[in-house]
Amino acid sequence: MKRTGIKRRPLADTVLAGLEPEAREYRELDGNGLYFRVKPDGGKSWQMRYKTPAGKWSWLGLGGYPEVSGAWAREKAAELRKTISEGIDPLEQKRTEKAAAETARARTFRAAAEGWFKAKEEKGLAPSTLAKIRTYLDKDILPVLGDKQLDDITRADCADLQAAIEKRDAHNVAEKCRTWINQIFGRAIGLGLTENDPASRLRAIAAPAPATRQHPHLLEPELPDFLRALKSTTSRLPARTAAWLCLWTASRPGMVRWAEWSEIDFEAATWTTPADKMKMGRDHVCPLPSQALDALRELHRLTGRSRWLFPGIGPKHPTISENTINKVFAGIGYKGRLVGHGARHTASTLLREHGWPKEHVEAQLAHKEEGVSGIYNKATYLDQRRTMMQWYADHLDKLAAGNVVQGQFGKAV
Repeated sequence: MKRTGIKRRPLADTVLAGLEPEAREYRELDGNGLYFRVKPDGGKSWQMRYKTPAGKWSWLGLGGYPEVSGAWAREKAAELRKTISEGIDPLEQKRTEKAAAETARARTFRAAAEGWFKAKEEKGLAPSTLAKIRTYLDKDILPVLGDKQLDDITRADCADLQAAIEKRDAHNVAEKCRTWINQIFGRAIGLGLTENDPASRLRAIAAPAPATRQHPHLLEPELPDFLRALKSTTSRLPARTAAWLCLWTASRPGMVRWAEWSEIDFEAATWTTPADKMKMGRDHVCPLPSQALDALRELHRLTGRSRWLFPGIGPKHPTISENTINKVFAGIGYKGRLVGHGARHTASTLLREHGWPKEHVEAQLAHKEEGVSGIYNKATYLDQRRTMMQWYADHLDKLAAGNVVQGQFGKAV
């Protein structure tokens, strides 16, 4: 209906629903300073006209129609007139409440944690490290602390979280989470978001971790059967190539999972992992034996258009999971007997038993020497390692083919 057809006020529900838009926005008085606004696009809402305690006229929106009915708008307007009579400006009160809510959100642990994580991203941490942090933030830390105000989190809250993680025997995860929570509070204190520091001293009450156990690995006499089984695996090409790359290069599974095609130089037969991905903080050049090069050329035909050698599914999983390599080994009957990291133990043991120099083996494993020599010795022994790792790959082939005679104590002769 046209607004010229309005007969009475307050406006009837049929009038509110039927008022037609015009070329320009207009308002119709409902009564006692309450107006019904109609926009050219047909949008309708309630507004209240009032005089502030300072004596100035102002408008205050009460919500859109039909979500806000006439009855509710009139009731709300009556409440606001009472507030105004007490010398309170409802618009300023609304702004103050909104600012307080925004401040409260900024001072939640979740907001502080996300700010800390963003700073880690900007620092350029390795994708694998960021993925691990993100996993345990979302899985363990934020569900417990995320919605709490920084000032309200107690030492008991942090201690209970640590104990809950330890209870499932994830002591390494508990240690990392303890460190990250401490860093989050440290950053929040530095930003002036809180003076509360409930995550300190958690180490003093941490449950003792069980004695460190070596990763499951194989010794040389066990390798022939294992290698033959691996050659017959039905795992998909990316998964089995990742497993073989762990064996041929003695690389950490995380390095393998996050390897990028830009790091592979087929002509130079090298795989260069940049410093920001490495624990030792410098580039690691890994020689690739001919067996690895052949496997990577085959893989490139499948995943070469991806950034990653071993792409995953979707943005949350850019690469294969950390369990993929272990599943390959488990699928051929070696669950609990060999894991991806254990392949490094196997390589280290076999190479040393066959007389390869310790410093060459340690350089291949990307271990940093201890003490002063670790600071000054930057030698990478690339040429020597190229010879050593080609010998190692060839030796694995010989073991699989049964062309190596085992001595009295199981050592190849």
